[in-house]
Amino acid sequence: MDLIPIAVFWCLAAWAFVGRSHRLAYLFFAAMSFGSFAVVPPAWLSGLTLTPAPIVAVLLIVRHFIGKDELAYALGMATRPSRLAWLFLFWAFACITTLFMPRLFAGEVVVVPLRQDDIGAGPLAPSLQNLSQLLYLSISVAMVFVFTRMLRTAAMRRHALAALCLGAAMAVFTGLLDFGTLFLPLEGLLEPFRTATYALLTSIEVVDGKRVVGLMPEASTFGYLTLSFLVSLYFLRRAMPAGLLRDRIVPVLLVMLVLLLWLSTSSAAYLGFGVFACAAVAEWGWRAVGARRNPYLHRGLLREFMIGLGVLTVLLLLVVAFPQLLAPVMERIDTWVLQKAASSSFEERNMWTQVAWDAVAATYGLGVGLGGTRASNLLVALASNAGVLATLCYLAFVVQCLGLRRAAPFDVQGQALLVGIRWAYAAPFVSSLVIGTSPDFGLFNAFLYGFAMAATSAASSYRAQVSAASSPFSAARNAHGV
Repeated sequence: MDLIPIAVFWCLAAWAFVGRSHRLAYLFFAAMSFGSFAVVPPAWLSGLTLTPAPIVAVLLIVRHFIGKDELAYALGMATRPSRLAWLFLFWAFACITTLFMPRLFAGEVVVVPLRQDDIGAGPLAPSLQNLSQLLYLSISVAMVFVFTRMLRTAAMRRHALAALCLGAAMAVFTGLLDFGTLFLPLEGLLEPFRTATYALLTSIEVVDGKRVVGLMPEASTFGYLTLSFLVSLYFLRRAMPAGLLRDRIVPVLLVMLVLLLWLSTSSAAYLGFGVFACAAVAEWGWRAVGARRNPYLHRGLLREFMIGLGVLTVLLLLVVAFPQLLAPVMERIDTWVLQKAASSSFEERNMWTQVAWDAVAATYGLGVGLGGTRASNLLVALASNAGVLATLCYLAFVVQCLGLRRAAPFDVQGQALLVGIRWAYAAPFVSSLVIGTSPDFGLFNAFLYGFAMAATSAASSYRAQVSAASSPFSAARNAHGV
């Protein structure tokens, strides 16, 4: 029975691979919601679990960098400081650390292994996790190159935004199926998609119901997934063309994603949602003041204000008329956010982070290698696994990609996309600071980084043309009609 969904996946993957490239983009986002589904029987791989999203990512990498010209293009981006050189340096330093440090510091550094059955601290030793985490990070880095090249055209931008909607719809669908197991016998429908060998926390009960996990390994990963789709759709929807998708389907998806994020009862997702709410207010104010020249950013301001004011007014009236309605909400926030510090899981995650941070000092900032130790903070995981130097390269790339690059003056859609990506990055990043166990920044961030680089690629060409046209040599050539 488990082989049927596996066969269906590989048929879809083959169909997407041989067709137009945007098919793989749709399959890529749809596959993100199947984090507990092994697309190759783990028994065939000595227990290693391969989930759909990394497999589709590999197909995208092969599809876009299979020829000499494509490889030359990737090499050019990797060696240019204005493009992806900082990201390439991060990957190179992470590779060196992973290949040598687990052996150099073996038995001398205390770590918390990534394997779920090894939750206690112990001495560092080389393991299969080093290679598997290096593989996952390599895929994420390569996907930044893929999206940078793939999303330069307006047509592929439209497909990417539509594919993002499909991924959000799939997250909603799988979440509703999981929630429906409380009322209908749907467990048999979900079990064939829960075949990963790592621990699956899919049946955790809380006081007021079940923690919704969809088809992800646990509630926190599902909450992070819904948060990522929520903020990306909210901030990027303005770059979509007017029509049914943007004006009707996206608002419904946003409401459903908020509902499922709430049902996940993930404290990290709740924290991220609070950051998102603040970012949404700040972004609206920024657009009202400073984005009048961009029709993508300026449209819908009054409507959004009226909708927000109406929703806030209704909520205030309900709270005043029925104060008891607020009690369950405050109880859940108190339990999953305010009292989180007193829980055993919080203490355990703090222990992971402390051990990982101690490993940074014990290795003189060199790191223990990818997969060497577990943390509960993305930055600590980066420093302890990849090393301080690699972490600085990664942060330099993020600042350059999201903070320093600009879209071309004539590319108003690119400007809207870049602004949306910047605002969308904040909430998941803050959430990763409390649940990030691995130095791999993930495929969703790879999409945002690549999209940001692609949205500014026209600006690089535009500046080069302006610089060439304004140079004395070019002026002399133009004067002589050359």
